[in-house]
Amino acid sequence: MYKIGTRGSLLAVTQATITKNKLEELTGEKFELVLIKTQGDQIVDRPLWQLEGKDFFTKELDAALLNGDVDLVIHSYKDLGSERPQGIKLAAITERSFAHDVLLTKKATVNKLKNWSGDFIVGTSSPRRIVNLTSDLSHFIPSHPTIRTETLRGNINTRIQKLKDDNYHAITLALAGVERLAHRPDSLAQLRELLDGLTFAVLPQSVFPSAASQGALGIEVAEDRADQGKLLSLIQRIHHAPTEQEVKREREAFKSYGGGCHLAVGIHVREFAGNFLHFHKGTVDEQKIHVKKREGVKLERIEAARAFLGTGSCEGVLSDELFKKIPTGKVATVENQHVFVTTALALDSLPKVPASKEAGTQEAGTFWAAGPETRKKLVEKGFWVHGGADGMGHSEIIKLRNSKALQLMMGDHSWIVLSHDKATSPLGETFASYTHEMTPPSTAQLAELKKITHAWWASYPQYEAYTQLVPELKNIQHFCGLGKTYLSFKDKNITVTALTDHKEFLTLLGKL
Repeated sequence: MYKIGTRGSLLAVTQATITKNKLEELTGEKFELVLIKTQGDQIVDRPLWQLEGKDFFTKELDAALLNGDVDLVIHSYKDLGSERPQGIKLAAITERSFAHDVLLTKKATVNKLKNWSGDFIVGTSSPRRIVNLTSDLSHFIPSHPTIRTETLRGNINTRIQKLKDDNYHAITLALAGVERLAHRPDSLAQLRELLDGLTFAVLPQSVFPSAASQGALGIEVAEDRADQGKLLSLIQRIHHAPTEQEVKREREAFKSYGGGCHLAVGIHVREFAGNFLHFHKGTVDEQKIHVKKREGVKLERIEAARAFLGTGSCEGVLSDELFKKIPTGKVATVENQHVFVTTALALDSLPKVPASKEAGTQEAGTFWAAGPETRKKLVEKGFWVHGGADGMGHSEIIKLRNSKALQLMMGDHSWIVLSHDKATSPLGETFASYTHEMTPPSTAQLAELKKITHAWWASYPQYEAYTQLVPELKNIQHFCGLGKTYLSFKDKNITVTALTDHKEFLTLLGKL
């Protein structure tokens, strides 16, 4: 029988129990939990960054492990400092599914946003959340209220109860923690009651990056165990190498900014289609940090006069004047549906007043956006937007849709995807919000297109339309975003360089 040391909160016990069951299933060995109270659990009236010392959630667990009182300990990996005590070894990092932050609020609060007055108070004690929420959350809330944060401490269930007691208008939590509570029958019962009457907004990592290592669990053992590495080998069966690669990069970046619980920088790294994407945002020593990049891309400067920009316009760069996107004029029925808006072009397909209620009161369904800019435009129309793909395509929405915690607040409804007339989606039925039409080029336009050496494509249909018109364009260097367009290029075995967005392409042109 192996003893697992864990904190005693509902979340800590739940995630330790999930891990225990997985270990027993994979190894055939028996494990039991030993609950250990930490300093961080006992001090709940002040933010940790205001306290002297460090390792508030780990010191007592470390001591129990080194003293032999327990055989292994399970931590939320983000609680582990970069310097661990001598004699302790990291045995495994578990797979994480949801590293995002999630904003929780009452449905009744959302219904009042159209005529909101005064500050919008968000509960959090995290320096990175305070900085990023106060600077950007207003853009993602209907009526754009001024965001003010107030101290929020305690376990997940305590924090949610404080929201329900009207101490705040909203609170921000790690989605991974809420999600784990939905995977055990005992904690699920409590969570269902806590989330009753609430709704959510999953915050985009590109704007509100989470804490380094958020969502992963770290399992540690004593280095000098006299069992010839048996326990270590058992634990390593649940090690998840892809998650290790992500959090390794996050922790390296965290350390480079200075580290510590006072650090006001969110850092998220994720693997997507073989690429590591970095999102860092916050402040360090009063200097703003905003990193959005794809790791390992080293590209030479591109001559702007020989580039093509498939979205928007930029002085000195040839822009798309031929591939027209024409609204169909149709209005979708969105009541009692989960609605994925794939582009701002689809916004005209939404009813002016959804479901005969004030905008934002879609209690029966949810709204999702392809990226932050489309999301902001949805918010401008008054919609409460529950989440988005953050430029990663339909697969990202599917992952969030499968969250058991979010499902408790979503309701069981069908999905509708607002896109172009030839689109398909694994999410559900598509609605033709617009159609494509290629305008014949003038002689001068055709001559300019034949000079192009580098192009940013906003969609694969756009690439197809232009290369049918000018076959020489097939042989130039192609760029696009990471999402459905990139996956379409890969599926057709066409070499393309994926960037985080078209602004990174403009940077290569020396335009940003």
